[in-house]
This record gives sequence, C-alpha cells and structure tokens, in this order.
Amino acid sequence: MTFDKICVLGLGYIGLPTASTFATHGVEVVGVDVNPQVLATLRRGEIHIHEPGLQAVVQSALQSGRLRVAEQPETADAFIIAVPTPFYEEAWGEAHGKRFKKADMRAVQAAAEAIVPVLQPGNLVVLESTSPPQTTARLVAPILERSGLKAGEDFYLAYSPERVLPGQILRELVENARVIGGLTPESAAAGRDLYRIFVKGEIITTDATTAEMVKIMENTYRDVNIAIANEFSRLAAYFGVDVWQAIEIANLHPRVQILRPGPGVGGHCISVDPWFFVEGAPHLADLIYTARQVNDGQPHFVRELTQRALGGLEGRRIAALGLAYKPDVDDLRESPAVEVVRLLQEAGAQVLAYEPFAPQALLPGLTTVPSLDAAVEKAEAVLLLVNHTVFHTLTPQALSQKTPARLVVDTVNGWSGYDWQEAGFSYHRLGVGME
Repeated sequence: MTFDKICVLGLGYIGLPTASTFATHGVEVVGVDVNPQVLATLRRGEIHIHEPGLQAVVQSALQSGRLRVAEQPETADAFIIAVPTPFYEEAWGEAHGKRFKKADMRAVQAAAEAIVPVLQPGNLVVLESTSPPQTTARLVAPILERSGLKAGEDFYLAYSPERVLPGQILRELVENARVIGGLTPESAAAGRDLYRIFVKGEIITTDATTAEMVKIMENTYRDVNIAIANEFSRLAAYFGVDVWQAIEIANLHPRVQILRPGPGVGGHCISVDPWFFVEGAPHLADLIYTARQVNDGQPHFVRELTQRALGGLEGRRIAALGLAYKPDVDDLRESPAVEVVRLLQEAGAQVLAYEPFAPQALLPGLTTVPSLDAAVEKAEAVLLLVNHTVFHTLTPQALSQKTPARLVVDTVNGWSGYDWQEAGFSYHRLGVGME
C-alpha cells in the first residue's frame, strides 16, 4: 500500500515529530491542531515544545512545502490520531474498594469525529494516543463508521502507540521497534506499510487490543519498579540508611536493578497509563493500584522531609529548582515537582520556582521566576526537585554566592558528590536518615 498524503491530528510532543519525520521522508503531510497558538507558532517557522533537533526538522519540513498545518483534516490516504489522553482532574471512579482516576478520551473522540467527513474507502486510520484496552474497537471504530464505511472492510483501522523518550524522540521514532495492532490482519499490514516509510526498527504486527495493552504494560512496569524504589527511600529514612548507597550495593547483584527514587512520577505516560488498567479492571489490578498510591504519595513525603529540615514551613522562603517531570525537558505534565511546590505552599511556605526549560511557564497558584538568581536571592532553603544538568553542575561555592540560604534539600541525589558542609550548608537528601 502506498501513501502520498497523510493527515496527522494533534501537533504535540508526538504528533509534531511524527508529522515532520514523514514530511522529511517525502510524504505530503497536513498537521492538524485545535490550538490556534500552536498553528500560529508553526506558521512562523517556530515550535512550541522543547525537543533536541526538532526545530531544524520542522523548519526543513515546512520550507520544503511537504508539511502544512491546518485547523481541520483534509482528504488523505492515511490519518494518524496523536492527541492527548489525560485523566479527568475532578471526576474519579470507585469500584471494588478502589478510588481511581478515569481516562479522558474526549480528544480522541473529537479527532475521530473530525475525520468522518473526509474518510474515503481504502483509507488507513491509526490511533497513536495511549488508550485503555479496546479503545480502537469500541470507541474509534463506531465513530468512524458514521461515515457509512465499515472498519476493517471499507477502510483500515489500526493502533500503533508511540514508544519514545522525551529528549530522544527524533532518533527513537526511527530506530525503536514499532508495534502495529490492526482491527483486522489487513489493517495491521496497512499500518506496517505506512511506518516502513521511516521506521528502521523492527515492526511487529498484532491485533489492536494487544497493541493497546502492550503500551500500558510497558509504562505500568516502569511505574511499579519506581514505586518500590520510592518506598525504599522512605524505609531508608526510617531506618537511618542512605538509600542511594544501598541501591548501588544491591544493584551489584547480577539479577537486581533497582531504579532511582525521587519526588514522584510524572509525565503524560507513566503517571497516567496504569490508571487505565485500574479503571478497566479494578478487581484485578491490586499491585498496580498500590504502586500508583505510592508514587502519587511521594510528593507528600518530600514535603515532610522539607518540613523536618527547616523545622517548619509556615512563612519560610524556599527556592524550588525544577518543575519538569524529568531532567533536561520542558514537559510539566503531571510533574511531581509541581505537586511538591503546591503542597509546600498549602503548608504556608513562600516558594519561588525556577524551571530553566520553561522559564515563562504560567501555572495556576505557583509563583515562577525567569532565572536561578531570582529564585534563590532571598531564599532560606533551596530545594532541588529535578536533576537538570544546569542544576547538577551547580557547586556549593557557586550557590553560596547567589543566596543567603544555607540549607539545601536534594530530592534526586543530584548534589551528593559535593562537600556542602565545607561550604557552610546543611545538606539533606531524600532517602537518607536525618539525624
């Protein structure tokens, strides 16, 4: 099957790199987004997200004329849905003694509805958005069939999740293995033909529900393993042990690989996707549910650590370094660092937060500043929440010249190699027993 024109719905962290990559491989691509600011930014030849190398690829695609952006889908050979699938902030479900977050599929539903007027026989529709099992068959297919065409017979329908790491998206889009789950075997084969345009990694075909489950399994596996590391950090603090040293020693065992603890789990995938299992089968997802509780509770543990280090939080001036969900990216979605700042403020602390990859970020209820100096200049304590390279390389000597603060709380083991006491600081780390 050949594809001369593709329509990509959603120009975020996955949709924009995907659309640009197809365009730079000779395919005509129409990128669709409902956000006028995103479209205006792209039409200026700029990008609205931080991802190494993406600016050059987008500019090349736009200048070649093979990538255009639009408000609505157009007729095409294939349609890719790459819109967000968050959970509802306020609406929770409850069943089998578990209170769980529920998937918000409105963006996927709207994208599928937008395709209906331009869907033609022989087209391929691919859902890339991370979705609960059976979404392709039970949600997307019925919507598309409002066109009068039958999924799997008149047009092809498949699910192919993104499996890339922020900061390395462009490389991993091409090199990583790709799973294509078809509503029918023919749909999976059509999806394989589409992604062969640029994917160099192995392409595995299966059914749509298996592909949906594979993606959620991958992120749930990570979530559960991070949860045990975070629980180890709490146990180490309780028993007066340095969890970082203990993990390093334990990992010398050839069959042990404990991950790093931190202030929690964030991002659009790992902190969200496990809830899809809990929502779909709450009576079966006991371990997954417990892991989610541990990781969602870790920001509270950080607040308590900071409170003990300061001897109280009411009125205390704290500089919070980092708001992204992981180092060296600008992605603030579901970030535990943001939750930590909120909890500190609720406890009465005055917090100035600095995120170097999104210095102009506006977050309701949070006070952000555009520079490190502005964050620390009047602080009593400095709280390291994200191990950005720019923070990791900050020495006690350099920090002491910027702030009157002489107390630091390190939640990511970013500063453990420096002699803070020599520089006059009181240094506290997550997962280390406090004297």
